[in-house]
Amino acid sequence: MFPGGGAPDMQQLLQQAQQMQADYMKAQQELTEAEVSAAAGGGLVTATVNGAGELKGVKIDPKAVDTDDLESLEDLVVAAVHAANDEAKRLAEQKLGPLTEAMTGFSGGLGLPGM
Repeated sequence: MFPGGGAPDMQQLLQQAQQMQADYMKAQQELTEAEVSAAAGGGLVTATVNGAGELKGVKIDPKAVDTDDLESLEDLVVAAVHAANDEAKRLAEQKLGPLTEAMTGFSGGLGLPGM
């Protein structure tokens, strides 16, 4: 299981755990700074969110504005925001998934709480 069959070097394991945690924190920061956009209604409404799912902006094509049918425009805004949030979730899974699995496997294998 361990090289040479001996016990693990606890200092080395601690350093690996700290590096994993630092990598995870860096990835979370990158997500907060990243922005993804998604459109609805064939591009009539576009929503932009950051990687944490916070709404950053909405663009509405003037062709989407019909004062007699604001409900359709409202639905397009909701759909665009949902689609952008789905993109943000995919980005988070892409960036954090491997790190989360590694940290879970690492801490689970050692029986360390809180990782």
